Amino acid sequence: MVNLKTLVKERKLTPKERLSNRLGYMGAAFIMISPYLLPDNIGAITYVFGGLLSLPQVFVAKQWNLVIVNINVTLGYLIYLYNA
Repeated sequence: MVNLKTLVKERKLTPKERLSNRLGYMGAAFIMISPYLLPDNIGAITYVFGGLLSLPQVFVAKQWNLVIVNINVTLGYLIYLYNA
């Protein structure tokens, strides 16, 4: 039987990683509440804030596909707000 603790490397997160994780959680919360607020302009604003706040987390984790998705969503809702 393989001891699972041998498969996991234990390390402490750097301050940059801790801060980016907290910002990412806050951004995800904004993105989760945004569809319910979307009939008003505040929904689009929370989408933009959520996208911007979650960028550092995916950037530090080097998840480039999510960086592109977050930039795309942020730009899309900025255009939506500009036209509204």
